[in-house]
Amino acid sequence: MTPPSPRRTAPLHTGWTARSTSPRVPEHLAEHLAGPGVAATVPGCIHTDLLAAGLIPDPYLDDHERLLGWIGRCDWEYTTTFTHAAGPDDARHELAFDGLDTVATVLLNGTEVARTANQHRSYRFDVTELLTDGDNELVVRFTAPVPYADAQSLALGQRPQVNHHPFNAMRKMASNFGWDWGIDVATVGIWRPVRLESWRAARLGAVRVLATASSGTAETGRGTGPRTPDDGARGHLEVRADVAAAPGGVGGTADVSVRLAGRQVDLTGTAAVPASGGTAVVRLEVPDVDRWWPRGHGAQPLYDVEVGLAVGGAVVDTWRGRTGFRSTRLDQVPDDDGTSFTLVVNDRPVWVKGANWIPDDAFVHRVDRARYARRLDQAEHAGINLLRVWGGGTYEADDFYELCDERGILTWQDFAFACAAYSEDEPLRSEVEAEARENVARLTPHPSLVLWNGSNENVWGVQEWGWEPLLEGRSWGWGYYSELLPAVVAEVDGTRPYTPSSPWSEDPAVHPNDPDHGSMHSWEVWNRLDWTRYRDDVPRFMAEFGWQGPPTWATLTRAVSDDPLTPESPGMQVHQKAMEGNKKLSLGLVPHLALPDDMEDWHWAMSWNQATAVQVAVEHLRSWAPRCTGSVVWQLNDCWPVTSWAAVDGDERPKPLLFALRHAHADRLVTVQPRRTHGRDGLAAVLVNDSDERWTGDVVVQRLDDAGTELAKTCERVDVAPRSAHTLPLPDDVAGAGEAGGELVRAHLGDVRGLWFFAEPRDSALATPVLETTVEPTGDGYRLRVRAQNLVRDLTLLADKLHPDARVDDQLVTLLPGEEVALHVTVPDGVTLDAEAMVAPTVLRSLNQLVVAGR
Repeated sequence: MTPPSPRRTAPLHTGWTARSTSPRVPEHLAEHLAGPGVAATVPGCIHTDLLAAGLIPDPYLDDHERLLGWIGRCDWEYTTTFTHAAGPDDARHELAFDGLDTVATVLLNGTEVARTANQHRSYRFDVTELLTDGDNELVVRFTAPVPYADAQSLALGQRPQVNHHPFNAMRKMASNFGWDWGIDVATVGIWRPVRLESWRAARLGAVRVLATASSGTAETGRGTGPRTPDDGARGHLEVRADVAAAPGGVGGTADVSVRLAGRQVDLTGTAAVPASGGTAVVRLEVPDVDRWWPRGHGAQPLYDVEVGLAVGGAVVDTWRGRTGFRSTRLDQVPDDDGTSFTLVVNDRPVWVKGANWIPDDAFVHRVDRARYARRLDQAEHAGINLLRVWGGGTYEADDFYELCDERGILTWQDFAFACAAYSEDEPLRSEVEAEARENVARLTPHPSLVLWNGSNENVWGVQEWGWEPLLEGRSWGWGYYSELLPAVVAEVDGTRPYTPSSPWSEDPAVHPNDPDHGSMHSWEVWNRLDWTRYRDDVPRFMAEFGWQGPPTWATLTRAVSDDPLTPESPGMQVHQKAMEGNKKLSLGLVPHLALPDDMEDWHWAMSWNQATAVQVAVEHLRSWAPRCTGSVVWQLNDCWPVTSWAAVDGDERPKPLLFALRHAHADRLVTVQPRRTHGRDGLAAVLVNDSDERWTGDVVVQRLDDAGTELAKTCERVDVAPRSAHTLPLPDDVAGAGEAGGELVRAHLGDVRGLWFFAEPRDSALATPVLETTVEPTGDGYRLRVRAQNLVRDLTLLADKLHPDARVDDQLVTLLPGEEVALHVTVPDGVTLDAEAMVAPTVLRSLNQLVVAGR
């Protein structure tokens, strides 16, 4: 018998057209969207297809969102024709869809193949009997998502949620229906790849790669020195490969082989499975493995894994990927302060400097590997070591997790449940289980993934947001979070911790958002309280908090064409999705600065306030280590141009907040904090050492006036252990101001310093900045040197005002009289900047300008 040939794959991404089958299409577009329709991109979605055809304006600009609401209320049909020629060895042919958005009917040559209703799953359909040699017509009909969600909400029983659409009634990306930062563009389309696969005898199904490492002999439970690659750890690799068999395939057994290679390791193992199908399990032990570490804690060695399936001695299918060896756990331990929430990797606690991640584009198919890489570059620039993939988005593409693996950025993965009550009845329950099993299996190889979380704010919502009376005894998701999902994680993965929700206090009898227990979300600050109130709480772990700010000027003026452009002009209101968002921006600014009348001043003031608010919060949280073990700011990124909590705006430009995070996340931090000691309110200098080396030296703390004159001083020798914090209470003569509006505290150890200002900026004596500037060209841009003759707070070059693609390496730099800074501005090839424009007062900004303008 001739051995079977390998599986053949034919992508089906060309020749697609899309048309509407709905009467809701606007009359002026009916002739274009009926009949043959428009050219369609696969992977893609209907909005971007219509945009590419020139039939709709860009949904991200001005008030176009409102004009395009009809799209999500229409049914759509995607069609292509492909040629098939049966191979001599083919026995089975399958259509494989990696993602359908969302309620779809698939037809091949006029025969219905399947119906789907879950964006978070892939699908595979046997079409062996439907294929013909020659041309074949493939049609995917999509049901309008908005009326479908409405109808399902009634069919399943209405359940509370936070949107104007019942997104919780279907398994579709929740934020696709809009969010308090997101545009309402309910999409349909083939959003991930589709292909025809042909094979005989057997093929690989899900491949689970479970790589763990036992503690090395050098471990002590806390960092005491730099990591070495060969620290005595032992690696354990378990590969579970599902094997699917074709009816009437080759009898006997199939062999699954696993090869692990890299870092002077080359190991193989095999296991047999009946050719009728099953799961093969191969285990390999790796002595002296090089362990994978989070960024800032060590290197990220990755090992190649190749899985082969052989039938009759011939390889018929392969799977390739990479993995890393490490252990991970979540310590939720009762103690004198409540219940801890500490991520531990390789038996070492990691202080989490994190950010929440949302879909990077409302049209998620546009986020490719290069775009992921750009966002992760910015995360690294900001000192971020963990990204929480929020439950109102998607399970991201493999590219995202692979890049996090390479960079040592930890990932916390929510299951796709957010801010709502969910039915546990059919058909949703089966869909939830299927998507959970698939995505847990898919993500097992990634060492960066260290935590599964059942839901976002749903347990909190039932207890605190008035949902319980509305439920009237109906299920709301607790069965998913407490039973189904942890069981799937344990069965399919078993190497990572799981929590039912965020926030979560470990004990269901304890309020889920209790700051003394587990993870906390802080939204009273921003919604109702000023950012100085961040210091009121010392949580065990802060999983969400944040402050709004506008996008960069270049992004704002590209997306909103209002004339005049004002904080409350029509386009600005469309691009502000938070409830009373502009009111909260104003109320959050006036304790610190007068509300500007000029639009450019308003934009700078709100950008400054966002950055300062979050930096205050992060430094406060870090200063309370080890009681507090993490900070995950809301949010790193945006999905379109909008006023939001993001550090990177919807056009991928960094806002001042990104630089504030960089400062607050520095491995070595000196911060001055309010502290109550010996029954009195005062100040303390806190030194945070998030490195593997001891930090020793003299801490010098001075009270200065704005001219830089020393008014009081203290000095103390310190020895700060690795991965720890040291608090130094300040004497009264340093911590107390004689003239609050014109004095500050400077604390420094070597070249690391922290500042404390006694008065709010609006009550300070800050004067117009007096700056000496020079601009000189460099190989990739310019170097701007700035020397201050007086106290200049938070000097910031808004480089995007010079050119949309100009970037600067730092922002929010405070200069005491006589100090200087060199800022590096990069520009695209061939772009030149005007030196005078670079130092113009609307481009080279400072807090001083806002204070003086407000008097």
